[in-house]
Amino acid sequence: MNSTLQLILSIVNVIVALIMIVLVLVQNGKSEGLDPFVGSKAETFFGKNKTRSLDAKLQKMTVICAVCFFVLTAVLAIFA
Repeated sequence: MNSTLQLILSIVNVIVALIMIVLVLVQNGKSEGLDPFVGSKAETFFGKNKTRSLDAKLQKMTVICAVCFFVLTAVLAIFA
C-alpha cells in the first residue's frame, strides 16, 4: 500500500478511536447505584425520555465508530 495512503488511514484510525473514547465516557452508566434510594433528583416523564433518546443516539454513534475503527484496523493490518 502506498505510504501516504497508509499514513492517512492511520491518522483517521486514531481520530476515530479518540472519538469513540469520548463517546463512551460521555454516556450514562446503566446502573445508577443507590441513586433512587437517596432521592437526589426526581425526573419527569419528559426528562427521562429526553435522556433516553440522547443515550440512544450516543450508543448508536459509539457502535458506528467501533465498526469504523475495526474496519480501518483490519485494512491497515492486511495492507501493512
